Amino acid sequence: MSVILESSFNIEDIIKTPQSPVRQAEPKPAELLIKLRKLQQAKKSLEDEVKETMLIRCARKYEDDALTAEALQLEGTLNEKEELNRSLQLKCEDLQLEAQRQLEQNHQKEEVVKQYCFQIQETKLKHRKIRIKFENQLQQLMEQHKNLSNIFTPQRLPAEIQSAEYTTEQLSKAEQQKLEQLTKLLEGLNHTQNAEMHMDACEKAP
Repeated sequence: MSVILESSFNIEDIIKTPQSPVRQAEPKPAELLIKLRKLQQAKKSLEDEVKETMLIRCARKYEDDALTAEALQLEGTLNEKEELNRSLQLKCEDLQLEAQRQLEQNHQKEEVVKQYCFQIQETKLKHRKIRIKFENQLQQLMEQHKNLSNIFTPQRLPAEIQSAEYTTEQLSKAEQQKLEQLTKLLEGLNHTQNAEMHMDACEKAP
């Protein structure tokens, strides 16, 4: 912002003398004093204007320095905020990567848990089938034991033993009869063979 100061005194108007075709006389001392006072007033006015100009210039310089300092401070603040923003951006990216890694790990853990649950259910089903099979076998054994207990009761045990002995005796007799029959057959066969051999011998004799 420029300030133009206009002086109220014009030095040329003070020092110039009116020209006329007629040669003027030497100025009088009173006139010279008047001109001197005017020059002194003009000098004082100029000095005041110079002081005011210097004050304005100093004020402008102070404002410029203040604006420059404020601009530097704002620039420093801006740089700090940009650096903080970059740091936060990097941290945000790191957090996003960590969150993604955690999600992948959680997904893998969920898959492992599902596999374990499936294996546990499968094992439970196998154990249940084995238990049912065992229970069925146990039930069958209990039924067989019950039937055997009903058959071989202490009251019926002598009769069962007697029946078994009788059956054994009958089997022995049948076996003895078969042996006797077989012996007779062998004897008859031997007798027949001997007779045939004798007849052959007789026929061959002269």
